[in-house]
Amino acid sequence: MNFPVRSNHRAQVLFHTLGLSCLGGAIFLQLLVFTDIVERGYFTAVENNPAILCFEVLLTMFAAIYFAFLYQRFIRSAK
Repeated sequence: MNFPVRSNHRAQVLFHTLGLSCLGGAIFLQLLVFTDIVERGYFTAVENNPAILCFEVLLTMFAAIYFAFLYQRFIRSAK
């Protein structure tokens, strides 16, 4: 009888793991971009593979949604 609860818990862990990984990757990438701008004065990036570009866009959208979810959850818990 504990199967649905355990499955729900695993889904939540997967959701938060993916979300925090996306946010961590975004912060790391921002640091790389900032470092490049400080050293060279500009940053240029080109992605030629459409599959990778699409995947990056999807992960960015997921990270934005996850950040909004965490922000909303934090604001509601502070009341």
